[in-house]
Amino acid sequence: MRSSRLLSILLRLQLRGRVTAAELAREFEVAVRTVYRDLDALSAAGVPLRADRGRGGGIVLPPGWRTELTGLTALEARSVPLAGLAGAARDLGLAGEAADVQLKLLASLPPDAAADAGRIAERFHVDPLPWYHRAEPLPLLPALAGAVWQGLRVRIGYESWSGAVERTLSPLGLVLKGGLWYLAASAGGRGAAAGPRTYRVSGIQRLRVLKLPARRPAGFVLAAHWPVSVADFEARLMQGRATVLISDEGLRILRSVLPAAADEALRTQRKAARPGWVQAEIPTEAEAYAARQLLRLGTEVEVLAPPALRAALAREAAAVARAHRGPALRSAPGSPA
Repeated sequence: MRSSRLLSILLRLQLRGRVTAAELAREFEVAVRTVYRDLDALSAAGVPLRADRGRGGGIVLPPGWRTELTGLTALEARSVPLAGLAGAARDLGLAGEAADVQLKLLASLPPDAAADAGRIAERFHVDPLPWYHRAEPLPLLPALAGAVWQGLRVRIGYESWSGAVERTLSPLGLVLKGGLWYLAASAGGRGAAAGPRTYRVSGIQRLRVLKLPARRPAGFVLAAHWPVSVADFEARLMQGRATVLISDEGLRILRSVLPAAADEALRTQRKAARPGWVQAEIPTEAEAYAARQLLRLGTEVEVLAPPALRAALAREAAAVARAHRGPALRSAPGSPA
């Protein structure tokens, strides 16, 4: 542990030129006196450290001095694809390794290239979460990732919209999509021939890693499987079709609610008699769910067909109106009774 920290301190000095003991203590979550002991150990090993006192001071290395000790450990090597994805690395239990990978890769670059890479990291950031979304607690994800990596079957208790089920699975891969983690897996036994299915990791309530090798379909490539799986899921989910009148504002809202439906609306739009409105075709889900989705557009949309969806939307809107007719049944929190 200490040897790893010594190398990390050395690489930070090399990349930044100057750091303070207090900064290092905060980063490594150790006492300042521990940092000073580490710096003494580096000096004893021949690293030419210098301490500048006063305002703007700190620990510095001579200009141009570089270490070649930038090799990756086995865990760090596995973390290379996650080196720029701090959130994903944290979810998988590899945050420390991914951070060290970034540090070692930067330290191995020529000085000018390392400076450019550092400036990019300071000026550009990737946030995969949509607005108002919060990261899901995923306590079982690191163990699940371990099973994926080791090629072992798992027994899960899974909570889906249709109820709770138990499954024995051969995990094939993990995918981070829109800030949410998904597991691609085949049934653990003969059912593997039926093809991989997708499970949302947050729906896994119980996990037991089995001492049985996973059955991986011949030629399976996660990066090739996933886009096909997504397209198939969306096609099965949105099998309905609706003709709507929609305003420019409605199209803007639809873009944020259902981007695929907005794309189809723009593709099929034609002028309507009402200024600022168009008639268009959009894909829809089951009527009850589609009605609730379209209600998010408020008065900026009118369903023309099919009649069943128009009726479902009217029923849902009437139910909302009834619930808000007259005074509230109970006082709002903090308001006078």
